[in-house]
Amino acid sequence: VQLDRLFETGNFDAMPSMMKLGLENYFCSQECFRKGYAIHKTLHVAQPNPDLALPPEFSGYQFTGDLRPACVTPTRSLPESIVRPDYAKDGIPRSEQAIRGSASIRVYSEKDIEGMRLVCRLGREVLDIAGDMIKPGVTTDEIDAVVHQACIDRGAYPSPLNYRNFPKSVCTSVNEAICHGIPDKRPLQEGDIVNLDVTLYKGGYHGDLNETFFVGKVDEESRKLVQVTYECLEKAIAKVRPGELYRNLGTEITKHARANGFSVVRSYCGHGIGELFHTTPNVPHYSKNKAIGVMRPGHIFTIEPMICVGTWRDRLWPDDWTAVTADGKRSAQFEHTMLVTEDGV
Repeated sequence: VQLDRLFETGNFDAMPSMMKLGLENYFCSQECFRKGYAIHKTLHVAQPNPDLALPPEFSGYQFTGDLRPACVTPTRSLPESIVRPDYAKDGIPRSEQAIRGSASIRVYSEKDIEGMRLVCRLGREVLDIAGDMIKPGVTTDEIDAVVHQACIDRGAYPSPLNYRNFPKSVCTSVNEAICHGIPDKRPLQEGDIVNLDVTLYKGGYHGDLNETFFVGKVDEESRKLVQVTYECLEKAIAKVRPGELYRNLGTEITKHARANGFSVVRSYCGHGIGELFHTTPNVPHYSKNKAIGVMRPGHIFTIEPMICVGTWRDRLWPDDWTAVTADGKRSAQFEHTMLVTEDGV
């Protein structure tokens, strides 16, 4: 259609495809255009996008599904005024390492709880901003840039940044990625699902939450997966009360997931959170787990079930962060930070 319009008007000075390629138009007439078209049309062949080139560490890697990594941009900087956690400089969470092996679960004070309420509320704001960006064509790197700036605007540090050398400010897990996906230059596509995992550090406390979003119109299986995953979180939250065993949350989650034909990831779990990004208790989401601990008022922890269409088994990408399903089928996740109170949560 475009060529027909050009032939009719004789206007060869404004060819969009040539302009996009940064090439000058050298046709002087319709006859000239016809004679040179065999050569000219080769310029319209899609050029490889360097942003989508496979990173070298993935050479020879056997992917389990259709998702592919893309270019990861340099780590973003922060103003000196932003208070940083202990791992911000070298990636080593020394405060977490200092209590490794302890089964003790901290009971937080009212002052601590107020600090946690603030940072969790700010985390909610940032996740909402990021979620509003989601549409086909947007890259997860662009989402990371917005999350990074939104944290700065709130005087907060994006907790994932340089935690054990994670290079970005938010985790973005697409389709078969279970968790810990690294934002990159791959554009989101119609029909994708994507989980955004946001954590902020402010006032000495971390607040952690995540949600799975639809990119445009998704298939019914994906829609059901995301809905059931959210329901699994709700059913687990309903069990939170003083005296409840942490291991029982996995029973509720697994029961609902299996009833809908889905499986529950076992390699990753919820965790205690507060002054430390990750601490006791461990909160597995699968049944018959051996989690230690009884809920008490003042306990703070996350519940974050990861539910899969196919197998619960996972594989780790060569980036040493992105966990994907072993069969390449989709996975979804939702997360909230919980405070145990005298009458529940």
